[in-house]
Amino acid sequence: MLSLFQRKRVPPTAGTPPTSAIETPKGLMRPESAASLLATPRRQKLLEHIWQRTSLSRRQFATLYLAPLERYAELVQQFPASENHHHAYPGGMLDHGLEIVAYALKLRQSYLLPAGVTPEAQAAQAEAWTAGTAYAALLHDIGKIAVDLHVEHADGSVWHPWHGPLRKPYRFRYRKEREYRLHSAATGLLYARLLDRDIFDWLSGYPDLWAALLYVLAGQYEHAGTLGELVVQADQASVAQELGGDPSKALAAPKHALQRKLLDGLRYLLKEEFKLNQAGPADGWLTQDALWLVSKTVSDKLRAHLLSQGIDGIPASNTAVFNVLQDHGIVQPTPDGKAIWKAAVTSDAGWSHAFTFLKLSPAMIWDAVDRPAPFAGRVQVEEEQAEPPPLAPAVADGPRVEGTEAAPASTAPIASAATDIGVAALLDLLGDTAPSTAPEIAEAEPAPSTVPPPQMSLAPSQDRAEPSGAHFMAWLRQSIQTRKLIINDAKALVHTVAGTTYLVSPGVFQRYAQEYLQVAALAKQEKLEGWQWVQKRFEKLGQHRKQPSGLNIWTCEVTGPRKSRRLHGYLLASPEALFRETPPDNPYLRLLNEAAKREDSALGGKDNDDQG
Repeated sequence: MLSLFQRKRVPPTAGTPPTSAIETPKGLMRPESAASLLATPRRQKLLEHIWQRTSLSRRQFATLYLAPLERYAELVQQFPASENHHHAYPGGMLDHGLEIVAYALKLRQSYLLPAGVTPEAQAAQAEAWTAGTAYAALLHDIGKIAVDLHVEHADGSVWHPWHGPLRKPYRFRYRKEREYRLHSAATGLLYARLLDRDIFDWLSGYPDLWAALLYVLAGQYEHAGTLGELVVQADQASVAQELGGDPSKALAAPKHALQRKLLDGLRYLLKEEFKLNQAGPADGWLTQDALWLVSKTVSDKLRAHLLSQGIDGIPASNTAVFNVLQDHGIVQPTPDGKAIWKAAVTSDAGWSHAFTFLKLSPAMIWDAVDRPAPFAGRVQVEEEQAEPPPLAPAVADGPRVEGTEAAPASTAPIASAATDIGVAALLDLLGDTAPSTAPEIAEAEPAPSTVPPPQMSLAPSQDRAEPSGAHFMAWLRQSIQTRKLIINDAKALVHTVAGTTYLVSPGVFQRYAQEYLQVAALAKQEKLEGWQWVQKRFEKLGQHRKQPSGLNIWTCEVTGPRKSRRLHGYLLASPEALFRETPPDNPYLRLLNEAAKREDSALGGKDNDDQG
């Protein structure tokens, strides 16, 4: 490997005339050098964090990391990472590339790779696996500039990335006819432009790493093992950060890819639950070339099914679920890049109705021999605008990019205000001390359960018991025994305090209502929210302890390493309602009685309430 560091590195722009002195024609973008593109303070900080995750000298880092990153910057220029989703602004692809490398290297520090070999072998291969992780992350979306974008020069000549970096002013637009997942397959067109032959020679000497890297570059993450998982989680963290979500949740995601869980859930529901190809109302319709699933139905039932299987992290918002399905390539986007299609279904019997749909490829769900017969009627998509979108330069004289007014081209990324606001959070997350995913309550490892996990037949859609207070308690007891619900953990919905059990409200009732979709219809009859209906049924059981004043709700103070807050919920009269053997009290929770709260108020204490 040392030979890599002894070669003189040729700057990527050597021999290229500077473009700064050339007047940029109106309506076009000026190509920039790697040094110019990477010169912004935010990108420099990301480069610094990437270097800190390696164990290399600055000279070694320049050869193994900075050179590929500079080639990447020159190739992607000011292209967005997507048209309407994450990093959808000029320069977004470069920002996303740097972020995902930084996130992936942070995650990589938690792994001893390759698994199953001696510590000495892991130490000998450590730097190769670190570099391989960075390359896999950097290259995961590079195919987009080959198949998703149409780029042309002032004279109308088309630029392709295999021509090399742009050297003349250009403009671009997204191809209307693009296939969403094709960019994964297109990576092979370009990765040799970022990684040189000496790097390939070095990496190919480590068979496990080499195989995993090739699988990632081919888009076959399911075969890439830990390396594929690192890229998927880092990608989710970068996307979450840019969209205003919580990247720490993505970094703490389970090892098994969310894509597989979503797909397995959909396949199960289509086999066991969904009504398909009905001549009247149904959950979906299969045509010759597409599977159309009613959007709200699939989101609600998929969430309920996954929660019933103990899979957390499924967004409560349907819009967020749609974004996750689209981001993982499970649903096909509309021509304008959105997840939701509007279409009308018409049966041969004359029945017709308009719905909002998610569109999937049938091959995602069935093998060819197992595919059901197509719908005898038709699904008609609402007409889209026939006129193609304009080419999209980022200049100040009128063109628009991503539906927003474009700004003058510069070395700075043109992002939303939220991007700048999120810089501190991003860099804090990438810091040397990993942020806890449990800032308020320290983790308490639950005792291992001896109860086997529930079988597929125990999914709520198969459980025909009518929702009620008693059913809620039975569900709660089984969920704790099978560890679908973890107690005394960060964000847990059940704690042990004061020698009994504490149920966080409204969170625990919301969780039940999300799993049992029948609750919504029952609650609607009484003009209540679903969780309120469940809470009222629970109260009628009389299994909770009331305060001396007759109030049902008790307050707990939670003391964590950085701050304290308060929870509100119910105390059970006896812990035996949920536990055979009551676990010890959570040491980070303290029950506040009314006297303590009055004293706190008199002293001017600040109540940092959390309603669940």
